[in-house]
Amino acid sequence: MVRDVSLYVTVPSFFRCPISLDVMKSPVSLCTGVTYDRTSIQRWLDSGNNTCPATMQVLKSKELVPNRTLQRLIQIWSDSVQTQNGTRVDSAANVVVTREEAEALVKEMRAQKEKIDHLSKLICFSKESEENCEFLAKFEGFVEMLVGFLDGDKDVNFLERVVRVFVMILNKVGDYKALRLLILKQSNDASHDCLSSLLLVLRQGRSVNSRVGVIKIIEAIALDAESKQILSEKEGFLLELVKLISLEKDPSLIEASLSCLTAISMSKRVKIKLINLKIIGELRKLLTEGQNASVSIIEKALKLLEMVASFREGRAEFCNDAACVEAVMNKVLKVSSEATEHAVMILWSACYLFRDRVAQDAVVKSNGLTKILLLMQSNCSPGVRQMSGDLLKIFRVTSMSNSCLSSYDTKTTHIMPF
Repeated sequence: MVRDVSLYVTVPSFFRCPISLDVMKSPVSLCTGVTYDRTSIQRWLDSGNNTCPATMQVLKSKELVPNRTLQRLIQIWSDSVQTQNGTRVDSAANVVVTREEAEALVKEMRAQKEKIDHLSKLICFSKESEENCEFLAKFEGFVEMLVGFLDGDKDVNFLERVVRVFVMILNKVGDYKALRLLILKQSNDASHDCLSSLLLVLRQGRSVNSRVGVIKIIEAIALDAESKQILSEKEGFLLELVKLISLEKDPSLIEASLSCLTAISMSKRVKIKLINLKIIGELRKLLTEGQNASVSIIEKALKLLEMVASFREGRAEFCNDAACVEAVMNKVLKVSSEATEHAVMILWSACYLFRDRVAQDAVVKSNGLTKILLLMQSNCSPGVRQMSGDLLKIFRVTSMSNSCLSSYDTKTTHIMPF
């Protein structure tokens, strides 16, 4: 960004906003003649102030007039310091786009002019402020135009830019139901192929941000059973999401994929598809080999495992994978209260509700009894405490050789020695 340049070169003082002291990206002048960066002065005025921050004069008018001359000077200066002290500045980040220019860019894009270049400029415009993102999101026909680009273009480089703009304004769109209809309308018609374009970016996108962006868009429109069914039935989509939770992938991709899979996997039909795609094995790898995985990733992995193991097919695969059972047991008390609840629910379902002996043996071998006893002495939720008590009853029966457990009262407040 332009402000990074100030770390390496001397910035002319009149290029800096009097409020933020950063290089101005969209210089505008007040009626007092003082120029500020649009974002800074707009925030000042929106806070209820009616004076010029530099002169403290009462403003006769709050009109902001773009300072085109200063903007061009800043642009020329930015271009002249592309390389400074051996550090190259990203030229795309130096583009200064006003709202008036953004509006003109959108109109030109509608006329099919310079779409890639204009999208890059709109990305810079969106990065400037939340207000700019909202401006584009509310601009008449802009969202529909982006969907149209997804609908008809198969150039990955172009589609990545479309996705980046889309994600930056996503939180400002507001009506996700309307967005869902736009993207999924006539999904069986070959002439409407937004999902294929999104899947193409997911598979071939060079930027992690654009691939994560695709997943965020998909999750945003997965609002009801119908949309989730359409998404899950898109050929290759579920498979790609499962591939993305591999340990070799970027953590942000793993987390986004887990979140999306959880969002669309409410029906038995989808869960069965995931089981057939060996999702349980992939989740086991995350839980056993992902030593550096974040708390959020572990929580999401356990939540998804809880969902797919709730059906007979998933439960059978989970219970027959002793390493997976042990991995879940090892996450009790080690990650977070949320992770503990998901882990205990998985174990309770397999070992107590369905009395699977293989799963029970795997828990015992992983020193699960001691961990459950410790869990009951912790500040866990009433539900977790109750499930832990149920598990102890089961293990007391299956571990009669241990005299301590055979006489253990689950209501005790002490941990019996072994």
